Amino acid sequence: MIHDQRDEIETLIAQVALGNQVAFSRLYDATSGKLLAVCMRVLSERAAAEDAMQEVYVKVWKNADRYQVMGHSPMSWLITVARNTAIDRLRSRKTHDDIANHGERIAAPGLSPEQSAIAASETKRIIECMDELGADKRAAISGAYLDGASYKDLSDQFDVPLNTMRTWLRRGLAALRECMSR
Repeated sequence: MIHDQRDEIETLIAQVALGNQVAFSRLYDATSGKLLAVCMRVLSERAAAEDAMQEVYVKVWKNADRYQVMGHSPMSWLITVARNTAIDRLRSRKTHDDIANHGERIAAPGLSPEQSAIAASETKRIIECMDELGADKRAAISGAYLDGASYKDLSDQFDVPLNTMRTWLRRGLAALRECMSR
């Protein structure tokens, strides 16, 4: 049954790539609930998630020809489009500089003064540990984990192979973990 649903969605995406509006409507009906949930998880506000989802389907309509059956689930592709779109919208509301320059915002509202002091101290330690990384690795980790950039986008940005970017991120996180444990 699941395999049949996967085949159906792949077929719908292929038909959408050819400009079939009926297939687009059927694809929307089959996937919109899941994609709205993805957008809601990232954006937390229904109106913002619905706006992001509308943008997702515009992207799907325009880029359906870019989906290629490569053993990956068509839902994975759609979810990636939804997640990246929602993250882009979230990013437009908050910039990385807000996070880096105002570490106290990481602390949740309503914390006790002691909890706020601990959170601020941890934020300072994280920033200090990030500063120990090389500039490229620091920028890659910030891009991936604060800005939501994909590994592919980062490998293109830094002009390194995809596996090299994955290694940078894995080793960078290991270095951060080690630094934080000191």
